[in-house]
Amino acid sequence: MAHAPQVKIPATYIRGGTSKGVFFRLQDLPAACQVPGEARDKLFLRVIGSPDPYAAHIDGMGGATSSTSKCVILSKASQPDHDVDYLYGQISIDKPFVDWSGNCGNLSTAAGAFAIHAGLVDPARIPQNGTAVVRIWQANIGKTIIAHVPVTNGQVQETGDFELDGVTFPAAEIVLEFMDPSDDGDEGGSMFPTGNLVDDLEVPGIGMLKATMITAGIPTVFVNAKDIGYTGTELREHINSDAEALKRFEAIRVAGALRMGLIKTPEEAATRQHTPKIAFVAPPTTYTASSGKTIEAVDVDLLVRALSMGKLHHAMMGTCAVAIGTAAAIPGTLVNQAAGGGEREAVRFGHPSGTLRVGAQAAQVNGQWTVTKAIMSRSARILMEGWVRVPGDTF
Repeated sequence: MAHAPQVKIPATYIRGGTSKGVFFRLQDLPAACQVPGEARDKLFLRVIGSPDPYAAHIDGMGGATSSTSKCVILSKASQPDHDVDYLYGQISIDKPFVDWSGNCGNLSTAAGAFAIHAGLVDPARIPQNGTAVVRIWQANIGKTIIAHVPVTNGQVQETGDFELDGVTFPAAEIVLEFMDPSDDGDEGGSMFPTGNLVDDLEVPGIGMLKATMITAGIPTVFVNAKDIGYTGTELREHINSDAEALKRFEAIRVAGALRMGLIKTPEEAATRQHTPKIAFVAPPTTYTASSGKTIEAVDVDLLVRALSMGKLHHAMMGTCAVAIGTAAAIPGTLVNQAAGGGEREAVRFGHPSGTLRVGAQAAQVNGQWTVTKAIMSRSARILMEGWVRVPGDTF
């Protein structure tokens, strides 16, 4: 029986923030995979090693978590006044499914750095020494991200002393600006799809919950930790080892997705695993992070835990951090209440790996809340570059 030989495709494996993924230039993909569709999805599933009933990704580049099961495509900008298009695919671990419904805020950092590495940014826009401003068009959601990438001797500077909780080693700081993140692009509409800062959300099997549902950075459903039996100090093992808890969180997510108009039937949630996110918030409390470090209550404004692809995230998704910062800036939301109320332009929150600060500029315009931009710092580092190989009959 004849078997197809492997094919090799130029690729770069990069950590961005607290995530990592396999990055491709559009022009380097096989012709059938240069356009959206089944061939591209099959390629990315095989690159990552999904679907994997063993949940280990032994036969692929994935890491069997939502933070490490990602693929990215970069290409020359399709929009004026931008440098690159950035397209992100979240790969399901246990299902043959690639979710294109949202962005990855952490890998947005790597997108800016990779754009320079890959020769996709006009050399005239890259200083010999200083900061390169990379204008990214986030093609999944139709939004602009500005990455401020440090450059030394004409090359991206990756090493430095910037420390990010959830990442083991320090690196160079990259500042990200998420411009006009008030909705999730293809869905359109208000930043608060229900028209309310807080809703009563009926969740089958749970009952009525107070919820803030927002589309800033990424569609997110926020609930109070105490209302679902938590303190906000939980780590991954407290949630992810509890199958019944994960089912309850999925029920909340589905109910929120329906109320936000992201899906029409509960069954559609299975094909939209990446969005919306579900997060729970609590007032500041001293706790021990996953690294063993003590996070003092006085050092944070609130606590937040968030789930991605059905599991509690080990730190915090960048896009969800945008939602947190935006909701914290708007008096009356559950996030703002957990942070003590009032107006603010920045918030520092505690997550399972430590703390993160995010800023947001929010204002009311004609009675509607809007946010002009959200700002946070991350870092990125190339881990490996060359070719990724997949069987030739994959796509």
